[in-house]
Amino acid sequence: MPLAASDHALIFDMDGVLIDNTRYQARAFQLLFRELGLTTKALPLLRRLNGMPATTILKTVFRSPVPDKELKQYADRREFLYRVLYWDKRRELAGLTRFLEAARAAGFRLALGTGSGAETIGYIVDHLDLRRHFDVIVGKDDVDRGKPHADTFAVAARKLGMPPERCVVFEDALLGEQAAYRGGMRCVAVGTTLAARQFQAPMMVIKDFTQLTPALVLALLEAHPKAPRPSQELARRQYMHR
Repeated sequence: MPLAASDHALIFDMDGVLIDNTRYQARAFQLLFRELGLTTKALPLLRRLNGMPATTILKTVFRSPVPDKELKQYADRREFLYRVLYWDKRRELAGLTRFLEAARAAGFRLALGTGSGAETIGYIVDHLDLRRHFDVIVGKDDVDRGKPHADTFAVAARKLGMPPERCVVFEDALLGEQAAYRGGMRCVAVGTTLAARQFQAPMMVIKDFTQLTPALVLALLEAHPKAPRPSQELARRQYMHR
């Protein structure tokens, strides 16, 4: 029997998926690092750790432990810099709205699952009028653990009333891909941040949503009936590498 869209859900990360903003995120981190006298290169850092909360990413750049309150202040400063840099650049990834509308019309349930907080979600989602497309939105305040843990996607699936094996995650980051597999979900990779060869085992790597249709998603699910096992070693290597 052919698969039905109404029996499946699509869960989208935000940064690097709904929008192509990694270089602006990296620039904001780089400006913060310059203010703090740090020599860390922000873009390679984000290519490894995208998907994690900013405070968690910041923990990796200091040689000595930094109090959580101080990390929060640095993260807030980075967020301010990012919003200034990205203010006039907010654009959805090509084909996104058309695909979301087609997916909903086909019967898919739709969710947003991101490591960002409510204000940052609003800065993107409401400015681009995307909130209307999602049945569920899950952010960092809704889970105890961020990516590469599966919590974000697991909570989204639970709120949608959909079992994990019927969920497809759209991710641009390796740690987000690992979170999908930890949650027993399949993944479509969005190549805004990483080269296709850098992902573990997505069903497909797209450059934007002009390449995708609801029928193609169902065909991918037919061709990939099970979620891959997560590579804990791969995720750990990405996280620990300096």
